[in-house]
Amino acid sequence: MSRPSEALLDLSALRHNVALARALAPTAKLMAVVKANAYGHGAVLMARALEPLTEALAVACLEEAMELRSAGIRCPILLLQGVFEQQELTLAAQEQLWLTIDNATQLAWLEQTPLPAPVHCWLKIDTGMHRLGVTPEQVGDFHRRLLACGKLAAAPVLTTHFACADDLRHPATEQQITDFEQLTSGLGGARSAANSPATLAWPRSHYEWIRPGFMLWGNSPFTTPHAQADCLRPVMALRSRVISMRDIAAGECVGYGANWCATRASRIATITVGYGDGYPRSAQNGTPVLVNGLRAPLAGRVSMDMITVDVTDLPPVAIGDPVTLWGQGLPVGEVAQHAATTGYELLTRMPARIPRKVINE
Repeated sequence: MSRPSEALLDLSALRHNVALARALAPTAKLMAVVKANAYGHGAVLMARALEPLTEALAVACLEEAMELRSAGIRCPILLLQGVFEQQELTLAAQEQLWLTIDNATQLAWLEQTPLPAPVHCWLKIDTGMHRLGVTPEQVGDFHRRLLACGKLAAAPVLTTHFACADDLRHPATEQQITDFEQLTSGLGGARSAANSPATLAWPRSHYEWIRPGFMLWGNSPFTTPHAQADCLRPVMALRSRVISMRDIAAGECVGYGANWCATRASRIATITVGYGDGYPRSAQNGTPVLVNGLRAPLAGRVSMDMITVDVTDLPPVAIGDPVTLWGQGLPVGEVAQHAATTGYELLTRMPARIPRKVINE
């Protein structure tokens, strides 16, 4: 009998979320972002499911792209951070990977390197994120040099990234959109700006390409209710089972550090999942857990392999009963708020120790 903790991956939910993104931006092409092991879901598994549904995929680096190519994924794959060394350009061209150009060094490498085939390039423009991208003053010169270098298969796609699109009240996104449109006016070619929150809530930013990532896995990037985001369906359900039950008296404490003590006679369920499985150690007492589909609060510090939950107010709970740590009925973002982090972090740090099980292929 194997340890019962697992990540259940529902491909019907993935297809639903892709269809929602398409409906929100019906004239745009869709590039699915599958970096960081497809946000913890399994890069190859998810890429195989997404390849027939999308025009392209995106990853952070060459290593991630080569994992997909080695698995037989042949659709266009964009390197969101470009190449990190000049010699990577040859392999990228051989594998028909798309390049991001966001600084003078990358552009010089492209100009200087003989390539076995023309490449597709995305020119990244810094409109306020101040992380990657050419400055507004450089846009025209970079665009001219890309067109003149003789290495491109098509005109470069013009792209940027939003800093605050997940905050619907923040003025920065509208300003970034305005600046991006001004900087790209007259240059021609396709444009791309919309990440997951912008795909959901900023239709002006959809342009010719959208780049959803987090939303494809069925999770809202917002901390407040949102009509479109609330239609998403979670792909991953992190599940386990109860492995022990005990009754404790008022005043007795549970777990390392004794940071949860019963104020009444209580019934405690021990569940075989912990921070070694990606469940956050920072989750506070009271973090919701679904036991037999009903909410119960975390009681005691998260251990490496186990958590303890107060099930006093639930109908009788027994060893072997099913537990959902996040998934349908318990968004990963809600769990993340109790751990002072984001759902992005919880999903992407899901370790290999947790087996992935695919349903609804």
